Amino acid sequence: MTARWRLVTAFAGVLLAFPALSATTLDGLEFKHGIAFFGELKYPPEYTHFDYLNPDAPKGGILVEATQSAFNNFAPLAEGGIGAPAGFWFSADTLLVRAGDEVSAFYGRLADGIAVTDDRLAMVFRIHPDAKWRDGVPITSADVAFTFDAQLSQVGGRMYLDFIASVEEIDDRHVAIHLNTPLTVNNIIMVQFTSILPAHYWTERDPTVVSLEPPLSSGPYRVRALKAGRFIEYERDPDYWGRDIPVNRGRYNFDRVRYEVYRDATVIRESFRKGLVDIWTETDVRYWHSSYDTPAFERGWIKKIRRQFGIEVGVRSSIALNNRQPRFQDRRVREALTLAMDFEWQNRTLHHGYHKRAHSYWPDTILAATGLPDEAELALLTPFRNQLPSPLFEQPFRFPEARSADERRAHLVRARDLLRAAGWQTINGRLTNAAGEIFLLKFVSQNAADARVLLPYFRDLERLGIEAELRVVEASQYINLLRNFEFDAMLKNQDILMPPVIELKSTYHSDAAHMPLSRNVAGISDPVLDFLVTEANLVTTLDGMVATCRAIDRVLLWNYYQIPLYAVDRRRTVHWDKFGIPAYEPKYWPAFPDGWWYDHAKAARIAVDGAE
Repeated sequence: MTARWRLVTAFAGVLLAFPALSATTLDGLEFKHGIAFFGELKYPPEYTHFDYLNPDAPKGGILVEATQSAFNNFAPLAEGGIGAPAGFWFSADTLLVRAGDEVSAFYGRLADGIAVTDDRLAMVFRIHPDAKWRDGVPITSADVAFTFDAQLSQVGGRMYLDFIASVEEIDDRHVAIHLNTPLTVNNIIMVQFTSILPAHYWTERDPTVVSLEPPLSSGPYRVRALKAGRFIEYERDPDYWGRDIPVNRGRYNFDRVRYEVYRDATVIRESFRKGLVDIWTETDVRYWHSSYDTPAFERGWIKKIRRQFGIEVGVRSSIALNNRQPRFQDRRVREALTLAMDFEWQNRTLHHGYHKRAHSYWPDTILAATGLPDEAELALLTPFRNQLPSPLFEQPFRFPEARSADERRAHLVRARDLLRAAGWQTINGRLTNAAGEIFLLKFVSQNAADARVLLPYFRDLERLGIEAELRVVEASQYINLLRNFEFDAMLKNQDILMPPVIELKSTYHSDAAHMPLSRNVAGISDPVLDFLVTEANLVTTLDGMVATCRAIDRVLLWNYYQIPLYAVDRRRTVHWDKFGIPAYEPKYWPAFPDGWWYDHAKAARIAVDGAE
């Protein structure tokens, strides 16, 4: 055990000692089977399973997946190493499970009850009486307290769990998490992501030291075999303590789950077509368009499906402008750069028309700003009317769409006029300001494929007199450039969890604008957004969340801080047709693939040899 870990464990009791809830206090708490924000729980206390799971799904068979993430470590707190294996969540248990068909509801897993104090400054979990580690030792409040204390000893853990003031073991089955501020959905989301660790196992070992020894766990699967950087295989534990609790009925149906490590997506696609991989979620629409149109697909052995994953919303691809730079602090410049992007041509020519322009920061959700601001939004926005663009209150927002060459030319003329109004003039074909500075736009990337999107954009910028270049660098240099804000713009994934309140502050608040490597890559710093983000983190009703997020959406859109390209869309997945799939797919978080099962009859009709 390292000196640092001895120090962490030595002070654990001090951290957990204050404040205290007595057994008498427990009598006054109302324990429920779940907790919901922005509405009531869909499932009653006597529910037996989620509607989107098949409680009668057969057990058996093997599922083979591909991962591009190598691994060399199981230690939960190790700061070195490549990372944990894919699918390691199969072997772990959490206190709660998020429902896939409710916007913000969580049900007990390790915890068979959860209560919240009247002041909402503590949540108390009651551990399931049957919960146990794989060695037979009962799971207790000591394990929960140990887990959160260990996480809080790490920089990363403190970042995501900074809402925790202390953790208290009340008795063996009850543990309280005391909060710095009243309970919000953010707190619950982070708690349900946290896998509980066995205190009796890790106090004899150092969880900060990289190790390939599979640790003691309590989940539905255990590690069967592995080779670092090559594969890991899990086997279902028939004695798993939680196999019949409601949140798990219909899950974890494969006897074995195997992850093969491939560092290149092209190799994964080839392996899939040869039947070496069962399922692959395709993120490049070029390959989705035609790469799977094989004889096996024509025979019906391969299926192409679109899957819901509504927990992930927002913008899949956008151009993040570095708003820390003086020239980008002029809204007219930002709008001009937006007008220069011909999304329709790109989508039609490069993406086979599959993508959908993101006219919102969370499109196709109840949070997207549509029409004019309603009464609830106006109550939030009107006090800042003098700080906001006037069109925000006068017309619905929509990015300009070029349906003809004439419309495209009109967009560029409008962009030129905006740049002139902002003090930029074209001199000898180059856009120049009053100080004689040339408008040079430097993009940075670690992915050479970004050139496919950016080079056509550069041609349109050139028509405005703007010089643009793409600098492709290796990973460490890329991180350093981001850390020091040494870039003009970049292509950025701007997806966000639903409900987005958990990531709003790190993405759009001024506090994150000058924080190295935060989600606020664009350096957005706006006092109106700061107010709205703070409000969004305090709302307790669905109507309040909707109004606040729509107001945020409008402020982001009308200020042109970034250039959203295409929206997060339903996932594109190909799979060999040898699985059973639940009839009902929930909107927010489908049970994929843990709700699927092996269908021997379907598998028997497939002859993989020569499938291509």
